[in-house]
This record gives sequence, C-alpha cells and structure tokens, in this order.
Amino acid sequence: MSSESAPTENTAPTPNSNDASPLELAEKRIAELETAIKEEKNKYLYLYADFDNFKKRAIKERSELMKYGWENIARDILGVIDNLERAVEHMPATTDANLKTGIEMTVSQFRAVLEKQGVALIASDAAIFNPEFHEAMGQEPSPLPSGSITKTLVKGYTLNGRLLRPAKVVMSAGA
Repeated sequence: MSSESAPTENTAPTPNSNDASPLELAEKRIAELETAIKEEKNKYLYLYADFDNFKKRAIKERSELMKYGWENIARDILGVIDNLERAVEHMPATTDANLKTGIEMTVSQFRAVLEKQGVALIASDAAIFNPEFHEAMGQEPSPLPSGSITKTLVKGYTLNGRLLRPAKVVMSAGA
C-alpha cells in the first residue's frame, strides 16, 4: 500500500470571484448591505419602541407612587382619627369643654390634611349597601328597605378614588 492517498476532490463547481463580473459583485454586495441595514433598522425600531414603553411605564409608576405611595401612612393616621373620635364620643359629661373642643379641633385638622391629600370619606348612613365600598358586619330589623345601611361601625375612606378602607356597616333586614 502506498503511503500517499488520492486527494478527494469536490466535484461541485465553486464560485470563483474571478468568474463574476465586477458589476455582479457590486450588486451582490449592495444587496447584502441593504439586508444588513434593514436588520439594523428593525433592531433600532424595536429598541426605540421598548425605550418609549419604558418611559411611559416609568412616568405612570412615578405618578402612581406620588398618588398612592403614602397609602400605608394614611391608614395609620385613620386609626389615630378613629381613636380620637371614640375618645370624644365616650367623654363623660363632666369633662372640661375646652379639652373636648381641642380634641375635636385636632380631629378636624387631621381630616383637612387627609382631604387635601386625596382621602375622602365614604358616605354610608342611610345609603344602599355597595360591596365595593362597604363591609357588612351584620343585619338588623329596620323600617328602611332591605339592603340599606342602618349603622356605620367604622368609617370607610378612599384615596384618590381607590378604596383605602371599607366602611364596616350594619344592614337593614327589612321590616
């Protein structure tokens, strides 16, 4: 056996740059470049659209943060207001009138600050029960139509239209 083996040759003709005319080579190169430009333009358009969506989302998130970012603090302040209101309701008749007036003024000031920041009281007394804003705590016989609210146990609030705390109410069971 000989140590030399016959080289295997590819029988398919390979395009030779010398076989094509300079015009064909230029047209081929132009087509390749146009395809590359289209791909880069599409990448740019997708990137631009993604960035535009990011900007819109960031603006929306910042706006919502400014509008609702202090929601937990507002809930905590509502607890303080509730306790001050309970204190006024349960003060004995012998309590100094100035003290009672001072606490009522403090509650009023708290409410004014919350209203300025978008916190609104949910109307409940003698209203129709709305499960989006009210939480039913019970029913009682009443001359009011069934489904009407007879008592408000805990006041409800919204923050810029979003439910902050539902009103806890007692509903009428009818006559």
